[in-house]
Amino acid sequence: MVIRSFAALEAALRGRPPLHPAVAGADDVATLAALATALADGIIGGAVLAGDPGRIAAVLPPALAPHVTLLPAATAAEAAATAVAAIRDGAADVLVKGSVDSAAYLRAVVARATGLRASEVLSNITLAEMPSVPRLLGATDNGIVVLPTLGQKRAILRNAVPLFRGLGVSPLRVAAIAASEKLHPSQPATTDAAALREEWASGDGTVLVDGPFGYDVALSPAAAEKKGFAASLVAGQADLILFPSIEAGNATVKAWKLHGQARTASIVMGARVPVLLNSRADGADQRRLGLLLAAAVRIGQGAAP
Repeated sequence: MVIRSFAALEAALRGRPPLHPAVAGADDVATLAALATALADGIIGGAVLAGDPGRIAAVLPPALAPHVTLLPAATAAEAAATAVAAIRDGAADVLVKGSVDSAAYLRAVVARATGLRASEVLSNITLAEMPSVPRLLGATDNGIVVLPTLGQKRAILRNAVPLFRGLGVSPLRVAAIAASEKLHPSQPATTDAAALREEWASGDGTVLVDGPFGYDVALSPAAAEKKGFAASLVAGQADLILFPSIEAGNATVKAWKLHGQARTASIVMGARVPVLLNSRADGADQRRLGLLLAAAVRIGQGAAP
């Protein structure tokens, strides 16, 4: 079954083993509210909360309190390291950013001896549900890799596969976008897109990459036909947009939310477990949806029956 909405994803997760997140800097009201709702909905079964015990207790929802383990940590770096250690020890299976700053959080994830890195690149994916697109639409990387090289783009695509596999999307159609559909040596986005298209063409068909495409060609069947790409298996029907820079990806996702009435959730891939890198602007709903994405990744990785 292909999952095309967050509601369908939540329905598909019913009856599956719940997640057990570890939160770095758990004295965060929106994060704890998301956990409380996720517990009530059966998405999580409990949580490990790292941070200042007094500050956490002051904002901990009463319904969540019996289901958490508090791990004291005095600083942001210590809270992040403590939450990562809980993952490594098997006490949790999803890492969640609370009140700690992103730099300290990601340093703990990528620490050579004690971290969770599984890929050469950590990359962010945002999924959007919006009225103008009849499926969940992904954007990557819009949060971590500033100006990805061709090698990093390869890793970013590999990172994305478990999430979409967990959503039942097969084949995964990836549009590598650029400012032009023509190859220009002075525009690496175009030549990288062509290289990725050729490389993935020799795969098993579960991932289809095409480009370079303009944004309109990636998503509009009419634009794809008008510009001569009607025969493409990706043009006009992309599930995931591969952006050439963090600025392009970040601005596009914010436009989805501001102008496209998009409901979004984000997840970081490339670690041993799903990692949620919440923005300070994210509310409890977005954080809860991030947990749904984490559960989809777990399915895609084959960790859940």
